[in-house]
Amino acid sequence: MWFQLDVFSQMGLANSRMFPYRLDANNILLQIRRILYLESLSNKELFSYGVIGLATLNKPILDFVVKLFPYVPMFLVKTLVYDIYCGGQNIEQVMETGNRLNDRGIKNMMISLTIEACNGNDNVDVDYIVQETNRSVNEIAVPHTIKMIEQAALQQNSNINDIAPGYVALKPTGLVADAAKVLKNFQSEEYKNQFEKLVRNCSFICENVFQKNKELKAKYPTRVSPFVVAVLDAESYELQQGVYELQRRLFKKFNPINSPVSVVGTIQMYLKESLPLYEFEQKLAEKENYRIGLKLVRGAYIHSELDRSVIHDTKQDTDINYNTAVQQAITNILKSTLEKKSSIGHLVVASHNPHSQYLATKLLSETSNFEKSNVVLAQLLGMADNVTLDLINNHGVKNIIKYVPWGPPKETKEYLQRRLEENGDAVRADNGLPLVKSVLQILLNRFFGKTI
Repeated sequence: MWFQLDVFSQMGLANSRMFPYRLDANNILLQIRRILYLESLSNKELFSYGVIGLATLNKPILDFVVKLFPYVPMFLVKTLVYDIYCGGQNIEQVMETGNRLNDRGIKNMMISLTIEACNGNDNVDVDYIVQETNRSVNEIAVPHTIKMIEQAALQQNSNINDIAPGYVALKPTGLVADAAKVLKNFQSEEYKNQFEKLVRNCSFICENVFQKNKELKAKYPTRVSPFVVAVLDAESYELQQGVYELQRRLFKKFNPINSPVSVVGTIQMYLKESLPLYEFEQKLAEKENYRIGLKLVRGAYIHSELDRSVIHDTKQDTDINYNTAVQQAITNILKSTLEKKSSIGHLVVASHNPHSQYLATKLLSETSNFEKSNVVLAQLLGMADNVTLDLINNHGVKNIIKYVPWGPPKETKEYLQRRLEENGDAVRADNGLPLVKSVLQILLNRFFGKTI
């Protein structure tokens, strides 16, 4: 699942200790900007957002929708909500999504083929996922990034370091058969060979990413950040130790010291172990002479984690933890020089929490160091669009992306259902009745010149 969606950040308001006095004004402004964003949409897009608002009016309705969703015909899903949250069924459609995002000032994407084999899904062909993911590097991430770089070169007050890399998400549970058992038991003899196969499958894709960065660096030598990045998505806590080991293997092989980062791993900051883990990974990289790339997320498994003791006790604790890691990582990255690169080579601030995004933006605005292009802000496609556009239009943010799931309709339908199941609190807080009223107001004004 994505970076993962900010369950905590949208369940309530931001940490008042860290953002005193300005909270109400900021949230009012965000609501106004959301309306302005909605006004820029087509009638079809507005209707889809209205459907989402109705589905998230209250907990009983949301629970009913979640239970009903598996039985909703695919044509209805595609008609009502698919285009908002998914980039398309094939590479051509994803490229078109990239063009539409570009029109809104979002120059790049983190694309994710949404097929999983977590619990032995018989319909999954792992070799197909590996090949298709690798193909998406060659036919989506690289050409779209080059197109954006070439456009930037022709524009005044822009340069190639204003363009975020193209990211390709690797879902560990989709890259080996019986992935849950493999990741959970990666140290056992029984699953050793399967885990090594997972490492090989990921390495096949990461090697392609690494070579593409070398080739493009020769063509565009003034670029500081990588051109394309492979991103290891996080899993539920019981699988994470295997994912951490996988990330370390790939870091060591594809993120050599004094080179741009080609592989990014994910840390879920709602876990109590996350900040010590972040510090451990940084020291290990320094000791063993490689670099790490990080995608910091709050976490998407709050509703499904079996062991509740591993999660921070309060939302406020998670917010503080997340923002502390963001500050430390940005500080580390900005220490890089031409002679000596920092141990953290790249950071994706994956968050729908506006205060975390504004924190990162403020830190980056205080420096002219080109290494700041190695810090990229990110949100899910169809989520927190008011935050995304506020960062672009009112804070001058350029290195910003959307996470774009794509793939077969059945698999993307399961992705959409998980968004409801895992992030119901976030969806309700961000949408519900206010969204329905905003959509109705805009549509009535368009058709009848009336307001509500």
